[in-house]
Amino acid sequence: MRNLNIGSIDLNLFVVFEAIYRESSITRAANLLSLSQPAVSHALARLRERLGDPLFIRRGRDMVPTPRARELITPVREALHGLQGCLAGVGGFEPGQARRTFVLALRSGLEACVLPALMRTLVAQAPGVDVQSLTIGRRELASTLAAGRLDLAIDVHLPVDADINQTHLMDVPLVVMMRDSHPLAARPLTLERYLAARHVLVSSRRRGPGLEDFGLAQAGYHRQIALRCQHHQSAMATVASTDLLLTLPSMLAEQLPPPNVVVKELPVRLPPLSLYLYWHRDQEDDPALRWLRQQVLAG
Repeated sequence: MRNLNIGSIDLNLFVVFEAIYRESSITRAANLLSLSQPAVSHALARLRERLGDPLFIRRGRDMVPTPRARELITPVREALHGLQGCLAGVGGFEPGQARRTFVLALRSGLEACVLPALMRTLVAQAPGVDVQSLTIGRRELASTLAAGRLDLAIDVHLPVDADINQTHLMDVPLVVMMRDSHPLAARPLTLERYLAARHVLVSSRRRGPGLEDFGLAQAGYHRQIALRCQHHQSAMATVASTDLLLTLPSMLAEQLPPPNVVVKELPVRLPPLSLYLYWHRDQEDDPALRWLRQQVLAG
């Protein structure tokens, strides 16, 4: 390993290094930094020469970090964040002057619940800040946060390692949606009637029970699934025109309902949907991300 003096390396090269690591792409890193693609490629070539390591290997469309790059990314980010904090001064982040893109991982159903309030705040207080919402597989959540390609994630309670910080965001009760001409719409929704009906289950997985099915099974109950689909909007559109029932979080029922549906309480006591906010510990003291977390928690 080369013994290098930090004074012999242009520190801007590490800004480029972090952007390529974050985006897994020279083109996207160039867009993030408002540089030309040749300029980013040239900077990477200089850093490769100085460190004696390729740092990234092209694999398909992605630039995959080498072991040396993975070793470097955490101390590089800590150094860049520390320098950014010093330059920002007291408070560390000026929303009205900021120019930045925040990347959030949200399940599709959560976008309508989280983004409107967040964007109202950003438009009013931080007009130069953009937001990108992505769907990240739960198995990739920790690694994507660690790679810096993601700033925050909102999801159910997940087993994560010590590098991932989390805080409870909210508990959301489950409710039942049906069309307004459904035979049960004008009658009390009892547990017996609920279990006798046919249901829609929203899940990104091909098989396995939903959250509500776990709770029902623990209580000794089982329901009949007539449709398994991927998105709550399509599920709502389906129950609006059939006699199927949809069990869903109350905040989704409030945000996205078709015009001809009714919502009733779930006729059995089940645990609510618990949502958590996740971020990498390297981002704990980033002033901009600390501000963003405060806005999300304020909801």
